[in-house]
Amino acid sequence: MPTLNWIGKDKVLNHHLEVPFHVLERQYSFDEAGKHEEDNGSENMIIHGDNLLALKSLLPKYEGKIKCIYIDPPYNTGNENWVYNDNVNDPHIQRWLHQVVGKEGEDLSRHDKWLCMMYPRLKLLQRLLADDGVIFISIDDNEQANLKLICDEIFGAGNFVTNLIWEKKFSRANDAKYFSEQHDHILIYAKQKNLFFLNKLPVEEEQTSRYKNPDNDPRGAWQSIAYNCNKNADERPNLYYPVINPNTGKEIWPDRTRVWSYTKDRHEENVANNLVYWGADGRGKPRFKKFLDTQSGLVPMTIWKTDFAGDNQFSRKEYRAIFGTDAFDFSTPKPTKLIQRILQIATNKDSIILDSFAGSGTTAHAVLNMNKADGGNRKFICIEMMDYADTITAERVKRVINGYGEGKKAVDGTGGNFSYYELGEPLLVDDKINNAVSTEKIREYIYYMETKQALPEASADEPMLLGVYHGAAYYFNYEKDASTTLNAAFLKSIKTQAEAYVIYADTCVLSENKLQQFHITFKKIPRDIARL
Repeated sequence: MPTLNWIGKDKVLNHHLEVPFHVLERQYSFDEAGKHEEDNGSENMIIHGDNLLALKSLLPKYEGKIKCIYIDPPYNTGNENWVYNDNVNDPHIQRWLHQVVGKEGEDLSRHDKWLCMMYPRLKLLQRLLADDGVIFISIDDNEQANLKLICDEIFGAGNFVTNLIWEKKFSRANDAKYFSEQHDHILIYAKQKNLFFLNKLPVEEEQTSRYKNPDNDPRGAWQSIAYNCNKNADERPNLYYPVINPNTGKEIWPDRTRVWSYTKDRHEENVANNLVYWGADGRGKPRFKKFLDTQSGLVPMTIWKTDFAGDNQFSRKEYRAIFGTDAFDFSTPKPTKLIQRILQIATNKDSIILDSFAGSGTTAHAVLNMNKADGGNRKFICIEMMDYADTITAERVKRVINGYGEGKKAVDGTGGNFSYYELGEPLLVDDKINNAVSTEKIREYIYYMETKQALPEASADEPMLLGVYHGAAYYFNYEKDASTTLNAAFLKSIKTQAEAYVIYADTCVLSENKLQQFHITFKKIPRDIARL
């Protein structure tokens, strides 16, 4: 398989493993009662912080659980002034750190930097996807080819689904130097393509309006479709035969280049079942009657026009309707209609949706709209590194929940809730547990690293017990300001019966024979805490 090489690739191939694990700190929650400090238990999250660190912080709870990811990363046109500042600890890459990436004439390595920025993030996104999950990535022609190659490498070329073309502009830009750019790409990859199931799009009014019932057929409304196919008489000689119009008695042959779609026996069944339409006057060529109640849905196409998925003009109007004309300028927010189309085909009513380049919060808005429309319980996780994460991203979601606009332009609220998080402290500092991190966060991390499962509720009888998984009981004997010991007294305090035990403590005074007798694996704090 062809692979892509660039400056710095060897330094970022495993960079996602070197990134320190940070905890997430909830700042406030929001629901129809407004903003408050109390935790409302919302599974919707808006996270402010570097998205590489934030993605890693999601792993203990969400690895393998995200059904749908949508991201709209920097397109690297040379105009965005995005910052590449990942702390890749290598002298050869240090010259890139904290540098604004500008026009190609000013910075010849901007494509290398873009790839270095994207690669570790895509590696973490791939881990977060569920086995039947799918990722949608918006991009333009500046990096589409490069993105396709690194996605082939990370997700597997066999998991490529398609390249959607979205018509982002309807009107021609007549002042364009070469071509008026009308489209963006949306690359789609599944985690495991054989498990990925694509929903069909609902049959909408435009399609249903074509169905009529001029002959009062008791089976309901129908439309006529072509009776022939794209095969020729040499390819399908059994489909090249004459049919008789029952109203005229005339013999009708198909064209040799487009024979009938049905065998002679099947045609006779169609006639017997009143499935053949002979035209308004009954004297025409045969057409097949297709009934509305047999239309289960529409297979999505790979070109999404503005009337189907919205465009940039629509998204700007939508954004200004929420914030007003003097709002912070987002030149190219995505329309909610585009994201809702993605949610229609790629999620169910209980899916978790992740957007790690959240921008103005369109993805959260689209999720709330969908839940209101069909009574679903989809959850969103949105990550935004810029300082407007609270004042724009979260603020938009608040207004969508409560409703916005005035008078005839008022939009009813969707209802819903979310919690707002900041990226917190690293869990380990210089290979030691960071005392600034809460014990509960440490427990979540330890249990995940052992089992790849979310931490169960704490046991009132055994506060040191993390949980039981696959026959093993896990204990974290830890106190922030004291040294803990695995000794006979601790063994006596254990109440959970298990086939084996994994026990963390600062020290152990039990003999090897004793550990083997009770099937205990001792792990020393912090030496044996695995690095995520």
